[in-house]
Amino acid sequence: MSKATSYDKDFLLWTQQQAEYLKKGYWAELDVEHLVEELEALGRSEQKELGSYLQVLLMHLLKCQYQPERRTKSWDNTLSNCRDQIQDCLEDTPSLQRFLQDPVWIQKYYRRACRDAAKETQKSVENFPDECPFIIEQILDPSFLA
Repeated sequence: MSKATSYDKDFLLWTQQQAEYLKKGYWAELDVEHLVEELEALGRSEQKELGSYLQVLLMHLLKCQYQPERRTKSWDNTLSNCRDQIQDCLEDTPSLQRFLQDPVWIQKYYRRACRDAAKETQKSVENFPDECPFIIEQILDPSFLA
């Protein structure tokens, strides 16, 4: 199977072949173009995973702030689990920390969290602030809104 064909036809086989070529130092056999593409995608995947946990965490913080009377143990568990998952992401990939310092990146996930919080609280999205009302230290602090 040629390098491109195995990538297009059988991704698992392609990954195994590429790993074997790397282990054995068969540099000429490597499918460099696709390897670069996959490595870049892997980095984006890590970033999206962090963003996904942040979005859910922000949604629950908004729900706790705007409907405290409806707060449940399930919400508390979600807050705790999301914070744990974010911490795990940062421990596994410390360079992700820079995204949590980027107000534009935070705002992207905050807008999505507002949309989701509006659906769950049955409030208008306009009820929530346009800009994220929490700083990152609050968002990650287990005692915040506890």
